[in-house]
Amino acid sequence: MTYEYITRSAEETIELGRLIGERLRGGDIIAYKGSMGAGKTTMTRGLTLGLGLGDTAFSPTFALVNEYRGEGLTLYHFDMYRIGSALDLETTGFFDYLDDESVLAVEWSENIEEELPEERIIVTLERVDDDTRKITIDGDERFAHLSD
Repeated sequence: MTYEYITRSAEETIELGRLIGERLRGGDIIAYKGSMGAGKTTMTRGLTLGLGLGDTAFSPTFALVNEYRGEGLTLYHFDMYRIGSALDLETTGFFDYLDDESVLAVEWSENIEEELPEERIIVTLERVDDDTRKITIDGDERFAHLSD
């Protein structure tokens, strides 16, 4: 199922991310799609809030993966911008992170699309203008009516 939302500020994008985060379960993979500056890391800040991990997210561009731990689920936040092949992906240890005790948020997921499990939640962020984002979620009914 596909759900569309519009946010008109970074704060609204974080809030939508928080609502998504509250609905996530162990083993979920968020596959982000969107250009630079579309709001993927901003959305992840909301995920960490929704998962009860605080407002701790920052871009994993240079680290490749950031880990956010709490008392419940762990969130692994990946940046696949520089990953160009299955071999590159293997060297990141990505497959070691796939388990039922964690959630993965993957920026630039289109670079590893063929390597991702079919069961994933695709979140596409489109920059409409400086503040406005169109956010499309391809997932199950957990993500309906998030802005009601």
